[in-house]
Amino acid sequence: MKKSSLIILVILLSILGVLYLRGTSTSHTPHLKVGVTSGPHAIILEHIKEKASKQDFCIDIIQFDDFILPNAALSQGDITVNSYQHKPFLDEQIENRKYKIHSVAKTVLMPLGIYSHKIKNIDELKNGSKIGIPNDPTNGGRALLLLQKAGLISLTNSHNPSLLNIKENPKNFQIIELDAPLLPRSLEDLDIAVINTDWVLLAKMDPSSAILKETVDSPYTNIIAVRDGDENTPEIKQFIALYQSDDTKQFINDIFKGAVIPGW
Repeated sequence: MKKSSLIILVILLSILGVLYLRGTSTSHTPHLKVGVTSGPHAIILEHIKEKASKQDFCIDIIQFDDFILPNAALSQGDITVNSYQHKPFLDEQIENRKYKIHSVAKTVLMPLGIYSHKIKNIDELKNGSKIGIPNDPTNGGRALLLLQKAGLISLTNSHNPSLLNIKENPKNFQIIELDAPLLPRSLEDLDIAVINTDWVLLAKMDPSSAILKETVDSPYTNIIAVRDGDENTPEIKQFIALYQSDDTKQFINDIFKGAVIPGW
């Protein structure tokens, strides 16, 4: 081999070696697309996103305005993870829609509450009063259980009841199912409504004005959901660690003052 050719070969090998070392030394930046509903879940995720950026961890927040689309988006691969629902709701979605997704961690409890613009006490309800509840099966059942706890009705099923499970309704209350986001706006036409905390906050209502709320022993703590098989990825584990940190817990307590409760 001629000397000039040997020199060229050595130069090329050196260049390739540098490029290889650069490629192997460049770390992969973790990246997640996280689906949330507007309101508290989005607010909490903005805080976590800021913390993640300091760890060279990129989080894109995708906001939804209903309870159905985030699971559909997760199932289709449009997002990597979602954080907005409790496990009974996820279980119902999996059963009915055959999603290959599951819960991997707990997040917060948003206590379901009874609200009214017309009365201050449950005892003020009259015969035939109108009561609004969410129209999705899980939150509707959750609302019925809270009405039972308030002594307004009794049920034949305490697992996930529907209107068909009302055994006793002594004051003949009219129980009206509505889309959850519409309940705060419908209070002028209802005597009371059972409303999720996220929609209460979005409507700029005061959560402390609830006549009655769920307590911390509720089984309806929200969760983080991922597609089957993704639960052990480093990005998911890092996201869970960021969420379930003392810093995030303090942020939730400071911002929501009991309206949203850390559930881990």
